[in-house]
Amino acid sequence: MITLRPSAQRGQGQFGWLHARYSFSFSSYYDPKHMGHSALRVINQDTVQARRGFGQHGHDNMEILTYVLHGTLSHRDTLGNIADIQAGEFQLMSAGTGVEHSEMNRGDEPVELLQIWIQPNVRNLTPRYAQKYFPRTPGLQCIVAADGMDADALPIRQDARVYRGIMSADETLSLPLENQRKGWLQLISGQIRLNGQPLMAGDGAAIADESTLIWHAEADSEFLYFDLP
Repeated sequence: MITLRPSAQRGQGQFGWLHARYSFSFSSYYDPKHMGHSALRVINQDTVQARRGFGQHGHDNMEILTYVLHGTLSHRDTLGNIADIQAGEFQLMSAGTGVEHSEMNRGDEPVELLQIWIQPNVRNLTPRYAQKYFPRTPGLQCIVAADGMDADALPIRQDARVYRGIMSADETLSLPLENQRKGWLQLISGQIRLNGQPLMAGDGAAIADESTLIWHAEADSEFLYFDLP
């Protein structure tokens, strides 16, 4: 079963310095029908205006993945990490027992990013930080995987994987699914059909009880696919 989450139906937050679109309930946006999917709790598409950002604040017991789509995001945290996250880079912060951080746009142009929260399956571990650029390889590329499962991927404290898909127009990809696994597709750009259902940029899709996923790109496209327990 594939349940579409059209981009236009996402929640929105307009704060002057920040325009946010929420796939699931977040902050002042609440919809009991959209509280997450399996361990996936948050997908926010944020546009942060120049010289603004998220001041220091705290998290605990959450796996927080950031994918910068355009611009540069400057990060600081109480673990001592100071880093610039460039467009195309992924950052993974495992909050564990607790960490405070800030994310700022110090440039002159807006920064666009995806902020993703995944609930861990082990709580109250030591916080940690990782950041990585993955070459834009066509096809499905594993970006995040459970601890010890993929040395090239960012490690997460959950039985989950996150893939980035990059497809050219008229290309087709397929992926078999294990029994009882769930999935979520978030289309970043382009236009695809997922098992025959059309998706446009910004659309999401909740996936359950499917044996195989087949993507067909109707335009050059990029997406994230979440393989979830």
